[in-house]
Amino acid sequence: MASFWTGKRIRLRGIEPDDWAAFMRIAVDEERLGDLLQPPRPAESYRAWAQEQAAAANRGDCFQLVVEAVETGEAIGAVGSHHADPRAGWFEYGVSIGAGHRRKGYAAEAAVLLMRFMFAERRYHKCQARIFADNEASLAFQRRLGFVEEGRLRDQVFFAGRHHDLVMMGLLVDEFDRMHSLRNP
Repeated sequence: MASFWTGKRIRLRGIEPDDWAAFMRIAVDEERLGDLLQPPRPAESYRAWAQEQAAAANRGDCFQLVVEAVETGEAIGAVGSHHADPRAGWFEYGVSIGAGHRRKGYAAEAAVLLMRFMFAERRYHKCQARIFADNEASLAFQRRLGFVEEGRLRDQVFFAGRHHDLVMMGLLVDEFDRMHSLRNP
């Protein structure tokens, strides 16, 4: 039997100390997209962060995984659950793929693997995603996965010199199962 964490094109795995350079590249890519503006960080801070992540104890249902291309073994992105409320039955997720690897199905495959784990194994009922309202590509991506818009937080986030709306999207476990199946194929 193949690993639960391996799809057709990607494998999800824990963060290793050597992944720091991939995370640094992804941060630069995100800044270029205009989704996030942070002060520049030195390479050493990425090294220290990756080392810390590799050695960190399990944080329950909030975690980040490396998205690795099966064909090359290259770390091409990250996916994770960033907030989780097991009592209420919802979690929030995010996925980021490096610029040279976008539009190849990696993000969708990583998101489905993560959600299948959270829905089928951890018994969550709902997945949420927060998307900047002017990020049409990310909104379309979430819709293709089956997410629906549940609300809009006006002028919620300030970056790049102005306030931006944040779109709240949600996907229920039965909606996920109809589109993607809770069972690992």
